[in-house]
Amino acid sequence: MSTPAIPTAETGDTDNTSAGGFFGDSAVSGISNLVAADVERAEAAADAAAASETAAASSATSAASSASSASGSVTSAAASATTATTKANEASTSADNASTSETNAAASASDAEDSADSATASATSASSSATAASTSASNALTSQVQAAASASTSASHAIAASTSADNASTSADEASDSASDAQKLAINAEDSQFTLSDGTTTGYSALHHKEKALDAQTAAETAETNAETAETNASNSADDAEKLAINAEDSQFTLSDGVTTGYSALHYKEKASDAQTAAETAKLAAETAETNAQASEDEAEAWAQKTDGEAVTSEGYSSKAWAIGGTGVSDTAGSGASKEWAIETVGTVDGTEYSAKEYAIGAQRRGLANGGSAKDWATYTAGTVDNAGYSAKYWAEQAEASVATFDEKYYGGYTSDQAAVNAHTTQGKTVQVGDLYYNATISALKYCTAIPTPSDTDGTWEPVQATDTSSFATNGFAIAMAIAL
Repeated sequence: MSTPAIPTAETGDTDNTSAGGFFGDSAVSGISNLVAADVERAEAAADAAAASETAAASSATSAASSASSASGSVTSAAASATTATTKANEASTSADNASTSETNAAASASDAEDSADSATASATSASSSATAASTSASNALTSQVQAAASASTSASHAIAASTSADNASTSADEASDSASDAQKLAINAEDSQFTLSDGTTTGYSALHHKEKALDAQTAAETAETNAETAETNASNSADDAEKLAINAEDSQFTLSDGVTTGYSALHYKEKASDAQTAAETAKLAAETAETNAQASEDEAEAWAQKTDGEAVTSEGYSSKAWAIGGTGVSDTAGSGASKEWAIETVGTVDGTEYSAKEYAIGAQRRGLANGGSAKDWATYTAGTVDNAGYSAKYWAEQAEASVATFDEKYYGGYTSDQAAVNAHTTQGKTVQVGDLYYNATISALKYCTAIPTPSDTDGTWEPVQATDTSSFATNGFAIAMAIAL
């Protein structure tokens, strides 16, 4: 029986059956080479991620510089710079993740080498056990031959033969234990620790270490993928940082997440510059407006208060002059202040017309043709108001006197002649022929035809009756007669 070759880390080709190993030619062939290749790829990915980190850091520096230029202008520029810094931090984090992946890959490679070494040791132990078993079997065969020879030649050798048989049995048991140990060393289940027949030695099988090597390979591939992802993230972060920092003015960007949009620090810097220019222009306009405002204020003050002439030459007089009077307004033909038109009662306002107060309560025009104030027309009773007409009060007094005379003639409404006479005489008045009263009993107006006497205390009263016109000629007849005549 040949001794299995020990696998090497360089080729990985001596652990198969053709080289005397315990495994086939497919699953574990070249494990060390594969792991080494994975490690190289992981290192390459880590280098790429580090380069991305450097680029992202450079972009972040540029973004921070741009943001610093615009930070004093608008809040939005500061926000963009903050976002750029965040993206740079994400790039740095991605690089850290890549570095961690590199470390994990190196650890996985180390685990794979340890697993390969353990597999080699297990294979060596299995080979040694198989050799010992073969030797024990050979010894047993020799002992059996010697026992048979001794039995045939001498009974004295029976004891020796028996002893040899026992030795052969022991050797056979040892061979069986060695074969069992070889199986444990070769194919004991993954993560299942074995104990060899000596009751002391423990460990894991070549199959276990093979599976661990495959796990290490998978971990290395995952690390490579993570490194590639980190590189992509770093690239995206660098692109985002560039957009946040120097994307063209008025050009809205969309970050690598496909959702976030906005404008760069450069955009806000330019807008701040535009705002500064506009502010300077506005300042100049404000200064001009201030100058104009002062001139307007002076002119407005003149239009409001000046009373010693025109507010603005050849343009007119102030509000105050028109309100209370002033040079060029008071006692001037076609002019006159509001106050003078309202309350002047000494002379005319503009040389021709009188004030509202004069027309209301004045006495300058009393007794003149077309004269008289409203007050005179209302209450003056000492003569005519305008040398022709009398006041309302005058005529009221005249009307009052007429009413008193009428009260002497018309008594009012009563239920009988006697009641009317009694009421009239009780007031100290005298009943005269022609006096009237309304008789409420017969609903008719009655007039006195004979005054009361001691023997006829109520006199004689007749009702006023309508004239009967039924016998008069009709309109048409009268017209016809008139034509005929």
